[in-house]
Amino acid sequence: MTDQTINRTERDLWPALRKGFRRKCPNCGSGPLLQSYLKVRETCAVCREDLSHHRADDGPAYLTILLVGHLMAPLLHVSFVMWRPEPLVLFTIFAVGCVTLSLYLLPRLKGMIVAFQWARQMHGFGNTA
Repeated sequence: MTDQTINRTERDLWPALRKGFRRKCPNCGSGPLLQSYLKVRETCAVCREDLSHHRADDGPAYLTILLVGHLMAPLLHVSFVMWRPEPLVLFTIFAVGCVTLSLYLLPRLKGMIVAFQWARQMHGFGNTA
């Protein structure tokens, strides 16, 4: 065993992911993770956990596109086949639905990615020094 593995403590993944989805600090679950719509705080306001190590980058956007596409495409197909609405009505409903779902999911998925990195001690989250 090396000194690095001795100093690392095990962090539970699923509780951290739930906290991240709620946009809360993955360590304490009380402090807000984001200071605006998508900007991650440098430190938690409650427990002072350093959150500056995150590297979310484009991950939340890719996951949002993946989820929204896989949810809305089958719904679009089913609604078109079953009810045959006018194209403009169909476009309007699904455009609003896609934008709304994307705006809802994006900060939550960013919180989950930051929480995942924290739980797995990636990108400096495991440094105790």
